[in-house]
This record gives sequence, C-alpha cells and structure tokens, in this order.
Amino acid sequence: MKRALAIINPISGTASKNNLPGRLAEAYQETDIQLYISYTKAAGHAYDLAKRAVEDGFEYVIAIGGDGTINEIAQALLHSPTTLGIIPKGSGNGLARALGLPMSEKKAIETLTSGESITIDCCLANGKPFFCTFGMGFDAEVSAAFAEVPFRGFLSYAKTSIEKYINYKPSIYRVQMDEHEPIQTEAFVVAAANANQYGNNAYIAPKASMTDGKFDLVILKPFPVLELAQITMQLFSKRMEENAHQSSYQIKRAVIEREADGVVHLDGEPLKFDKRIELEMLPAAIHVIAPKE
Repeated sequence: MKRALAIINPISGTASKNNLPGRLAEAYQETDIQLYISYTKAAGHAYDLAKRAVEDGFEYVIAIGGDGTINEIAQALLHSPTTLGIIPKGSGNGLARALGLPMSEKKAIETLTSGESITIDCCLANGKPFFCTFGMGFDAEVSAAFAEVPFRGFLSYAKTSIEKYINYKPSIYRVQMDEHEPIQTEAFVVAAANANQYGNNAYIAPKASMTDGKFDLVILKPFPVLELAQITMQLFSKRMEENAHQSSYQIKRAVIEREADGVVHLDGEPLKFDKRIELEMLPAAIHVIAPKE
C-alpha cells in the first residue's frame, strides 16, 4: 500500500485547520493510499518530517501551510521519487496559484486524489532552493517588513508595501547572465522567477514556466511616482512586460553583485545574503500534484 504524510503548519495563514485531519481521512478512505498526519512545532521541523518520509519511502508528502512551509517541505523532496501535494493555507500561496491549484480547501483536497503528478524545475540562490520567486530590492524589503506584522493577508501586505515605498532608495546592480556581457544598472527590483507570480496573483513574470529549464530574470528600473498605479495594474493583469521600465531575460544562470549585503526573499521568506548572489537552475527537480488539464 502507498503512503502519504500530511504535514500541517498550525500557525500559517489565518484560517482554522481543525477540520483538516477529518477531511483528509475522508478523502483518502476510498484510495489505496495510507494517510499519516503530523504537525510542525518550530522552524525547520517541516523539513525534518519530510526528509524522514522520503528516507522511509513514502510516495507522497502533503504540505499544508503557506509559501514558507511549502518551500521547506519541497527542499526535502528534491531529486527524490516522493511527490509533493499542496493544500494552500498562506497569505500569498504563490506556488499553489502558479500550479493552478484551487484555493478552496475542499477542492484542494479533491485535487490531491484526482490530480496528476508533474515534474517542475527548482532554482538555487547561493545554494538555497526556491520554487517560485527570488527577489532583492523593494520586494525583499517588503517581505522583511511583512514578516513582522501581526496580521497576515493581502490588505496587510498592501499597507506594508505603501509604507516601504515612501522612503525606498533603489540600488546599483552588476548582472552577469549566462555567457552574455555583464550589465550594470540601477534597479527598483531584481527578481528571478521560476513561477510566473509572487502570490496573490501578482504576476512579476507572466511568461515564466516551471518546466522549461530556465528562470526569468526581471529587472525593474526606478520609475516616476505617478506611474505607480499603472505598474500595480500591470502586475495584477499579467502585463508587466508592457512596462517601459522593465526588462526580462530567460536564462539558466546569473551572478549579481550589489552595493552591500542585505535582505533578499526566497518564496516570500526574507533572508540576509552577501553582496554577491549566484542564481542557477535545477531542471526537473521535484514531482508535484497538479490539476489534470
């Protein structure tokens, strides 16, 4: 009999997860999969649980939480035969949305047993995996500030973004992509996108694919404040490539040097990185459950 381990982060997002174990048990009752359930207790615990499941030969590990929890669990599944399932329970749910997974708990559970396994790419930033997006500049500053707010959600994220924008100062970056000549530019945001969005349907790289063996490097240069509303609309309507201040490149590797070390984000989670950052693609790195087309 096949086995699945559901790993629940009890503190991610805002919705209650009290009924999840019963709903999962009901969904798997008529399958040939034996379901196990565990809860995370601290940062890093989700990785340990998932890694042990891989070592014990589990066929599936189900991540129940936000982007940080999903990233942690997915790291443990890299280059293994174990397939990742997702029930999105965070504030952004970037990877889940990019995969076309339903945001409804009921429908997400149904997809676990009715969906299909696909293989997607992963990226590394200074050796640390990300599956959706990496960013430095304004979006990283917002991620760091958002991590400190007491109430999660889209409105809190929007409020944090406006507050950070008021005093934000762009930086200079030197970017070497694949075998091309390096470029030096001032930038508001430098983002690497394996998936097409940050989360909450904010499409930083509308044409990015998780199965093409490349990531999209997006450079957004400083822009007049009067264009902020236009850029926001383009971000949420899959039209960022129309913006004159934006450039994007489909590549496999990049080395970026900035003026000083500081915060970056990996799948929305803020981290401190050095001035020099190496980005690289890991093609066909992990199996995930996605809705059948």
